[in-house]
Amino acid sequence: MPKSALQPGAVIDGFTIGECVHAGGMATLWSVTHADIASPLLMKVPRVAEGEDPAAIVSFEMEQMILPKLSGPHVPACFGTGDFAAQAYVVMERVPGDTLYKRLPELPLPYEEARVLVAKIATALADLHRQHVIHHDIKPSSIMFRPTGEAVLIDYGLSCHRHLPDLLQEEFRLPYGTAPYMPPERLMGTRSDPRSDLFALGVLLYFFTTGMRPFGETETLRGMRRRLWRDPYPPRQLKSDYPPWLQEIVLRCLEIEPVWRYPTASQLAFDLGHPDQVRLTARAEKTKRDPLTTVWWRRFNRGLVQPETKSDVAVQLATSPIVAIAIDVAEGADELNGALRVTADRILATLPSARLACVNVLKLGRITIDRTLDEQGNNKHIDRMVALKHWASPLKLDASRLTVHVLEAIDPATAILEFAEVNHVDHIIIGARRDSVLRALLGSVSAKVAAEAKCTVTVVRPPRLVARAEEAADAATTQAAS
Repeated sequence: MPKSALQPGAVIDGFTIGECVHAGGMATLWSVTHADIASPLLMKVPRVAEGEDPAAIVSFEMEQMILPKLSGPHVPACFGTGDFAAQAYVVMERVPGDTLYKRLPELPLPYEEARVLVAKIATALADLHRQHVIHHDIKPSSIMFRPTGEAVLIDYGLSCHRHLPDLLQEEFRLPYGTAPYMPPERLMGTRSDPRSDLFALGVLLYFFTTGMRPFGETETLRGMRRRLWRDPYPPRQLKSDYPPWLQEIVLRCLEIEPVWRYPTASQLAFDLGHPDQVRLTARAEKTKRDPLTTVWWRRFNRGLVQPETKSDVAVQLATSPIVAIAIDVAEGADELNGALRVTADRILATLPSARLACVNVLKLGRITIDRTLDEQGNNKHIDRMVALKHWASPLKLDASRLTVHVLEAIDPATAILEFAEVNHVDHIIIGARRDSVLRALLGSVSAKVAAEAKCTVTVVRPPRLVARAEEAADAATTQAAS
């Protein structure tokens, strides 16, 4: 993909670029117009310059996949997306007004105002969850309100969709999100529970009614892990007039175990809409944090938060295996890549529910400083993603069955093995290097993968290598006979 050259007046797929309205850490927002669309529009464009985090690219892919599938008043309407091969973008409805972030100087808000405001957000979350999406980045800057009053949730780069690949989970080890709002289970690797959004909304409600964040401002992973065992100060310890029903709601949202939180956003919205009917428990009367004996038991006995396991995981693995195929995008690999495609096609033909993960490793230098752009100024990570999609296009797979992954590592074999283990890959397909016949064994990468993988491995040779191997075997047999 070429470097982005967006400027006012440029036209991309019929969209005329206006002014840059926001430059964020992972993307920029531009006002755009289209002859056939009357609504005010925004174009979101990812940052791909030298030194940008690859996670920003993957995050943008997630938003490109998810946003077009959403509808209703609680999400911005999507009007188009652009491929990374030319210019990656998402064009969406421009919701008038500011995000909730603009209200931070007013905190704490009156309890009644905060109740009404958060009830609207909970309603929006309930609608989002019904569309099979977990937001995973609920915070003031990702929430807006329409002139008609409905809450609008924006920014879906960290979200996951039940029926789409979760690229962030597959490619990265560390949890991504906004630290003060991150739930405990996310620190343990769980992204499949919609109650994670309710925890973040509880943080927001606590913050907007007390003026303080329940877990502070820490951004370190070590600091965030404290919420696995340490509860926040009860709001009534900070504000003596804090309503018991409101503390009951807040502390229920902030429970360490997801099962102790509200089961759905709809039930949370109901309680916020009917505060006089909130069932009060011991949470409502707390004025101190849990005793140290409880905290130490949580921390050292067994820990309360464990990754949630779905009951149908075994059946899902049996009927829908994950097949990873390692592709070499370098010049001169056409024959091998063609043979890999034939093998993948044969395997997928017998497994109509299988997913195919196309993997390429961007090899890093051991002592050199690696650049994210090539000599032509193109982002190497994106160029390889485009090449992987091009390789897979003849397979004609549904988008939900295909993902592409560019891994950055010094040791390609180790990177492939780690990817397979982390993502529970059932079958690896990998090509043999051209000089493997001369060595009378597999190339170093494929040899290591075949020897150390914990799953099935198929090693593929291009037709010429197979022919040469057969000729070499025939010659050796003839020589032995003579």
